[in-house]
Amino acid sequence: MFDAPKILAFLHSAVASGERACLVTVTDVTGASVRNPGAHMAVTETGEYRGSLSGGCIERAVVAEARKAIEAGAPHTIAYGAGTPIIDIRLPCGGRVDLLFTPIDSVDVIEGLIGQLRSRCPAILSLPTRSGELELAEVGETGWNGESFVVRHHPPLRIAIVGHGGTVEALVRQAAALDIACHVATPDRDIAKVLEGTHSSVEILQRVGQELGVALDAWTAVAFFFHDHDWETELLAQVLRTRAFYVGAMGSKATHSARQELLEDIGVATGEIARITAPIGLIPSSRDPETLALSALSQIVDRYNAVIGAQFNRVRA
Repeated sequence: MFDAPKILAFLHSAVASGERACLVTVTDVTGASVRNPGAHMAVTETGEYRGSLSGGCIERAVVAEARKAIEAGAPHTIAYGAGTPIIDIRLPCGGRVDLLFTPIDSVDVIEGLIGQLRSRCPAILSLPTRSGELELAEVGETGWNGESFVVRHHPPLRIAIVGHGGTVEALVRQAAALDIACHVATPDRDIAKVLEGTHSSVEILQRVGQELGVALDAWTAVAFFFHDHDWETELLAQVLRTRAFYVGAMGSKATHSARQELLEDIGVATGEIARITAPIGLIPSSRDPETLALSALSQIVDRYNAVIGAQFNRVRA
């Protein structure tokens, strides 16, 4: 789910430079499959491509089919795997994947799609299968809408990291490997200096309760790494009033129990406190910074996928 921005950027760059291209989209999946409906692959007329739709089983065939669509100048569908007439291509998983090939000769819609995602807004792409134009829709979930296939793109995952210590730096480094943007809010100027020029923005916390310096929308996770409650309590209360889809905090069960009491004392509702995931992470009792960061990142990615993945379950049902 993290490759869509790269694929769209590649597609935009190719078409803007005068190349013809094709956007390939998974529309239906039967049985096991590597990708969900809505997954993309972009192919240029020269055969260069970005993205993948299988574990390497069908990519070469998809590139060849995409180039045919580019030459024909019209969309078409094709299926690979079980129950299809293409007998020389079978998916090892035994399933079937249906694909829609959409020739792209204008950057306008792709540009609009990229712009909406950069603005942290969902963007809905409507792909015709016969007549009609590629367009941005105002509403819709991933799936069929008459003779068009709709793909709902969500803003990419962003992580707000609040705290100090080596785990903050480790999480920024690990998130960068997935192109996940991070915003760090810390009272530690040394950490802020270390993070200069990295895949993150930094806000220096100078007082308790200070604004974090980033909008916490429904596609932003917040991870707290404080070793005491002096900074944490007011900041947690602030975050729990936002739409952040995940709020995690470092510390033992005993630490979290004390945290809950402090939040109750300043008037945070029980329902809001229940949003906190603590101890943070998937790996129990993580202590060294790198492992704790990996533990937290894995949990955040898992929750993000769960938040946006319900649409795929509806498509596959």
